[in-house]
Amino acid sequence: MTQRPQALGSTTINDGEPQAARDRYPDALRAGALLVVVFGHWIATLPRLDNGLMTTTDHLLLVWTGAGVLTWVLQVVPLFVFVSAAVSADGAQRRLEQGHRQLHWWAGRALGLARPTVTYLAVLVAFVIVAAYTGGRLLGPLNHSLTVHLWFLMMLLGVQALLPLSVWADRRWGLKAVAGLLVLAALVDLLRAGMTAPGELLELGTHVTANGGGIGWLNAILVWLLPQQLGIAWKHGRFSGLGCGLALLLFGLLWLAAAVASGYPVAMVDGEFGVPSNLLPPTLALVGVMWVQVGVVLTCEGPMRRLLERRRVDRVVTILGALGMPLYLWHKLAELPAAWLGERLGLPIDAGIPGEVGFWLGRLLWLLLCIVAVAPVMVAVVSFEMSRKRDVVSATGTSAILTGGAALLGGIIASLALGALPGALFGLAGVAAASWLLRAHPQPTGEPLGRT
Repeated sequence: MTQRPQALGSTTINDGEPQAARDRYPDALRAGALLVVVFGHWIATLPRLDNGLMTTTDHLLLVWTGAGVLTWVLQVVPLFVFVSAAVSADGAQRRLEQGHRQLHWWAGRALGLARPTVTYLAVLVAFVIVAAYTGGRLLGPLNHSLTVHLWFLMMLLGVQALLPLSVWADRRWGLKAVAGLLVLAALVDLLRAGMTAPGELLELGTHVTANGGGIGWLNAILVWLLPQQLGIAWKHGRFSGLGCGLALLLFGLLWLAAAVASGYPVAMVDGEFGVPSNLLPPTLALVGVMWVQVGVVLTCEGPMRRLLERRRVDRVVTILGALGMPLYLWHKLAELPAAWLGERLGLPIDAGIPGEVGFWLGRLLWLLLCIVAVAPVMVAVVSFEMSRKRDVVSATGTSAILTGGAALLGGIIASLALGALPGALFGLAGVAAASWLLRAHPQPTGEPLGRT
């Protein structure tokens, strides 16, 4: 059985292809998607000051209902899953044909995320300890903000665990596999809505979001598998071209308009827990964002590929691809020093509400502070990651992988549910255990045995 050395950050950056042969268009799409998420998170965080000191934070969606439409652009997780599946499809198919176990490949992916996440949570725990002795004034308002983004890691590992099933379904049924997932996702929303008459379809979204998650949590699997299935189909040439792109773009916009008209929330991300949501659990409305984004990918493919042929652009994409996941993991931490800098410099980072004079100036200044704050963080993180052992061989034992996966899942859930304090403490214990369990013991010496 071949063991797979896991390089740091390879979960989303390195898919086993020689660098010279890589298709830079997917790399550019993934890097762009992560940048959109990072800037979107910063813009959505609204510090609130009292006598020049931050006392709490608001979410942009809670103070400006019109911002929900912006999430049709900013909710790029479907795009990321779509592109990641397209990049990983050939490797998954080779593993199926050669009889290699998907579980071993997934262990490498999970280890590649667990190791840098341990570092992030360890630093967060240090902040928590310092805050416990200093009063934690800045940590309090940002407590959950510092860990909420970790949900993406959990979702990504979940859909990647089912990647061979998606590849097999594409080989057997092609686009019918996409249609099947869509039908199942629609059925889940219909059952969640509990409708009794066909006429109630016009208010489907209202009925769906009025009920608790319940059976709707099945769509936490089905809805996120849709872009994965679609990405594999795209990779295998089952649809392409400008005409198809424009058709999907228009279809997606009509889908979103119909979803909102039926009562689904406009926003595709959540401003707070416990309110009607398209994300917790995912709904059919979120599928409309997928159609729009895939349409844009196909529509822009020709000019973007020509642009990426330029060496300078290719180099930028390479750098952004390498920094994408570390930036995503650490960008929320930058809000702490950004708030501190804003206070000390007396900048109007508390700009009131949309429509008031200076609101967007305040958003711009807050964004610049976050960029300034994240730069030294990224330098330190990259320096640390480059200095540690990178080719760590992942475990091959089924029990170790399953236990490690459970520890990783538990650690992330604890961090999400409890925030930085005390969630980071429990999260660090779980993710650190996962990092140890998911690697081979002892580590092989000499040259790596190869990749599967």
